[in-house]
Amino acid sequence: MPDNSTEVTAAGIARLAGVGRAAVSNWRRRHADFPKPVGGTEASPSFALPEVEQWLRDQGKLAEVPLRERVWQQVAGHPQGAVTALVHAGCALLLVRDRPTAWLEITAVSDARMAGVLPGAVDHVLADRFGTERAVPTPTASALLPSVPLLRAAAELAAETGARQAFDFLFGRQLDANPRQYTLTPPGLAGLMADLAQPARGAVRQNGTRGSRTVLDPAAGTGALLCAVEGPTALHAQEAEPDLAALTALRLALHSPGGGAGGPTLAVRAGDTLRADAFPGLTADAVLCHPPFNERNWGHEDLAYDPRWEYGFPARTESELAWVQHALAHLRDGGTAVLLMPPAAASRRSGRRIRADLLRRGALRAVIALPAGAAPPYGIPLHIWVLRKPGGGQPPAPELLVVDTAEPETAGAPSGRDRLDWPAVRGAVLDAWTPFDVPGRREPVEERPGTSRAVPVIELLDDDVDLAPARHLPPPAGGGGAAGLVRVRERLEETLKLTARLTPPPAAPCASARRPLTTVGELARAGALHLRTASGTGGSTAPVLTEHDVLAGTAPSGTPSVPAGAPEDDPLLLEPGDVIVPVLGGTSVARVVDDSTAGAALGRNLQLLRPDPAALDPWFLAGFLRGTANSRQASSYASTATRLDARRLQVPRLPLAEQRTYGDQFRALAAFEDALREAGRLGGQLVQGMYDGLTDGSVAPE
Repeated sequence: MPDNSTEVTAAGIARLAGVGRAAVSNWRRRHADFPKPVGGTEASPSFALPEVEQWLRDQGKLAEVPLRERVWQQVAGHPQGAVTALVHAGCALLLVRDRPTAWLEITAVSDARMAGVLPGAVDHVLADRFGTERAVPTPTASALLPSVPLLRAAAELAAETGARQAFDFLFGRQLDANPRQYTLTPPGLAGLMADLAQPARGAVRQNGTRGSRTVLDPAAGTGALLCAVEGPTALHAQEAEPDLAALTALRLALHSPGGGAGGPTLAVRAGDTLRADAFPGLTADAVLCHPPFNERNWGHEDLAYDPRWEYGFPARTESELAWVQHALAHLRDGGTAVLLMPPAAASRRSGRRIRADLLRRGALRAVIALPAGAAPPYGIPLHIWVLRKPGGGQPPAPELLVVDTAEPETAGAPSGRDRLDWPAVRGAVLDAWTPFDVPGRREPVEERPGTSRAVPVIELLDDDVDLAPARHLPPPAGGGGAAGLVRVRERLEETLKLTARLTPPPAAPCASARRPLTTVGELARAGALHLRTASGTGGSTAPVLTEHDVLAGTAPSGTPSVPAGAPEDDPLLLEPGDVIVPVLGGTSVARVVDDSTAGAALGRNLQLLRPDPAALDPWFLAGFLRGTANSRQASSYASTATRLDARRLQVPRLPLAEQRTYGDQFRALAAFEDALREAGRLGGQLVQGMYDGLTDGSVAPE
């Protein structure tokens, strides 16, 4: 094997062959001629890609390797690292896109000769796109030589999909493979921030036009924000990490029009923005920024007398307010800055003086609360701040727009990471922002209870200067107002009637009789049922039945996901009649899968029992599994957690006809339980709605 051969992990082999990770493990155990590891660790070995591809072909397991997968494996296993491989591939794709004839001439020679002539051609195209001062250095011939097969394959992929799409795919796979190394700005969020940075309706630039904008991102990251901007003539970006700055520069270049006149100016620099601003004299029309959060080492000691702190010197704990003032310092009069901010920046006492000055001078125009899951860190609802550089003879704005996208327009939309309904969020934000951001507006902006309000600045200038939107929004009408509460009451009445009909009859005494018992483990060995646990959910688009869904009796609510570094095993899809038992907690809960739940994937910490209908009735099985004494016997303890071993659960040995008699009773009990649960939910909703309606005045005390 050549010293510089590309290596691939077991997960990569699984992708190549279109199988799960477990299949690759089986091949290694069963086939003595399977390629031996050439690197990695004992727990995660790596293999030579050429050897793996040849073995798969010999075994008939590799009919056709998808080109994009083959190119990615060359990137991931590059001897100089994936980042270097991506930079080389990006340079080549830029050459393919901007100078296709030159590329064809270069590729007509041997690999060694191609590596020798590439630096000159790459330097020419990089200089054309970025000028002499740039974040992408021209690679040398010796550095390019191991990458030549990758570059040829990347050009082949570009011929199928386009140069920009090819690089986006490879860059996206790198981000997915290393989620902790990069702070991502999701496309939906980037598009919303770019929309907010657009000139106000009817506004014109000082030169009398709405076009020819200059946009700056001083913390460019992966370049998502600038990629979302439409139509500027100049893009400026700075990123602290040199490797990421190079990748971002190539991404922006491939997203912009090709070489020649008419394309936007691109200027991308590497370096610490706050300590060493790469564009000290730049005046931009718009600034977009997703800054790093909660940084203590942002330059507090070194930058005490910096002229950017026009609104106050930020405290050591207020790095985000330093980024806010940096953005304002780079704006022309009337220019717009849009920054993603942690919610604490709106209310920390250490920043109240700067927030107050931003309000007094009309620089801060809107604070928008996003649903949790919009961007990392995914567990908290981040904010968007919209700012405008005061000046041009305009008086300070008398109001601040506050928006909370959780209520009410997007309240019914899915929430959480990768589940946000971005069109709904975008619509709620722009419906509030567009009428507010009208030059010379004289009419008051419509107030949307629980969603948006134009707050007079004077109301905000108290001792705390707390700008959290929820604190300044009138609550929505309790329970949807009086009409909504009437509907809830009607549904509750219907549910209570159903509950009364489903109430079990008085329990009849039964003479105790000893019945022969068997365990789930014995039934599994006899073939009467199959016992399974989930091995993965990443290979399916089906919803996932979670542990919470089983305990709460709700529909499948989870989404497929594969933790970083975990194998992408095939999901276990549910079928009608399956019995689901939680692993943790030791609770006596068992759920029978019906037609509405069938097709979902089994989630983590759940055990699936799939009975043979000719031997076991599923409702009979689930009912006896729920017995308290049964669950105690099958529970074990690991540290402070209780685990349920379904193999130790016991059921009586009964004929199928007698099982079904028990099963009918257990099914009726389950329907009664569901009705009680729904009645409790509706009752709680009615009670809270009445409290809210009486206190906010939307319901009369009659």
